[in-house]
This record gives sequence, structure tokens and C-alpha cells, in this order.
Amino acid sequence: MGWTDERVELLKKLWQDGLSASQIAKQLGGVTRNAVIGKVHRLGLSGRAAPSKPARTVFKAPRPARPISSAPAAPRRIAEPVAHAPAPPARYVDETPGTATVLTLGAHMCKWPIGDPAMDNFTFCGRRTGEGPYCTEHSQVAYQPAQAKKRSGAAELARSLRRYI
Repeated sequence: MGWTDERVELLKKLWQDGLSASQIAKQLGGVTRNAVIGKVHRLGLSGRAAPSKPARTVFKAPRPARPISSAPAAPRRIAEPVAHAPAPPARYVDETPGTATVLTLGAHMCKWPIGDPAMDNFTFCGRRTGEGPYCTEHSQVAYQPAQAKKRSGAAELARSLRRYI
């Protein structure tokens, strides 16, 4: 069905009244929502009397305060402090200039960088490796043992649950 002058006038009136494109398409009959949107754009209709959907309210009423619960019937257990193993002290490895450069570095040589890569005296350790890319001393620096995880007691559990309640 084509756009006659009467249908275009009705479209303009319904658009200015604030009806949605779907509502206008139903009232006109024989056209789709997309056809209505396309005709509105071709006609240059932009201003509307009222939006097709009511605006959402910006103000949100505050939630009522939660009542403070009475003391629990059973006594709470207090978590005992967990003793943490002290972290092993950081090992210091003497960083004298190494024996390997980028050009002389082999497959079983320590690839620990020594110095500033932008400087001419930059080298690699170059000592023999065991497992992995570093010698024994540099492996101990590079690969620190995993720290024991902090055990959470009842107090820690209650504190973390308060965030979600």
C-alpha cells in the first residue's frame, strides 16, 4: 500500500501525538514499523509532543534500615590467630658481569640478564643451567616458593559475608 497524502497527514498527526512507530503502523494498516520510521525520516519529522514511553524516574527511594538482630542464642567461637610462616629472606646474587652476550648465549646457559640492556656492557649470566632457563642461584631468586594462604576463620567469613548482605 502506498503513501497517499491522507496517510502522510495521519502519520504526521500520530507522530506529533507521541505514538510509537509500531502503534502508528497498526493504525495505518498495511505498513510495517520500519516503513513508518523510514517515512518519518524522509519527511524530516523530529519533534514529538510527548515521548512514546514515559521517562523513568531518577529519584530512588532509600531502602529502610535493616533491624538490628538480637544477640545470637549460641555463643560465637572466636577464631584463633593463625601463625604465618615468615617469608624467606630474599637471596642476593652477586651480579658481576656475565660471560655470555646475545650472540654467544647457548641452549644450556643461564639467561639471567645482568645490567642495562641499553648499555654496551649488558650481558647474561652464562653459567650452566639445570632445569629451566636459569642457573641454580638465579632460579632461587626467580622462582620463590608459594606462600601459605591465609586461613580464614569465622571472623573473616563473617566480614566477607557482610559485604553481600
